[in-house]
Amino acid sequence: MKFSNSTLSSIIGDLQRLRRFFTPNSTLTTPKLFISGLSRSTIDENLFNAFASFGRLLKAKVIINRASGRSEGFGFVTYETIEDAEKASEGMNAKFLDGWVIFVDPARPREPLPCQPPKQDTQQSETGFTTNNTIGWYG
Repeated sequence: MKFSNSTLSSIIGDLQRLRRFFTPNSTLTTPKLFISGLSRSTIDENLFNAFASFGRLLKAKVIINRASGRSEGFGFVTYETIEDAEKASEGMNAKFLDGWVIFVDPARPREPLPCQPPKQDTQQSETGFTTNNTIGWYG
């Protein structure tokens, strides 16, 4: 099958325009990266060692569930420079770590928690005394 030069130019132009939709935005604004897809057995040291070869890594933190003491399946790495973070993002995205495929994205700032009024668990009785409806023991 042969194509004319104008047809090839048109196809190449279309591919370049489409590429923008399928290529992630590589311009980071922070040297902190969000790592998802971590194994439940991944620890800070494994995460640090996996990302250390891309530049000066300042911190690697796997987020741990307080109740179980195991990984939540995600973590963060922080580099000294944005350039190092971009290299790590390109080099580690969709790679294996501890037997699981991980994904690397720019870290977003924490969203503030919504302000909610404190829950009142007391009632006024007929006699004017306040009763507490809490069930259970504290001790």
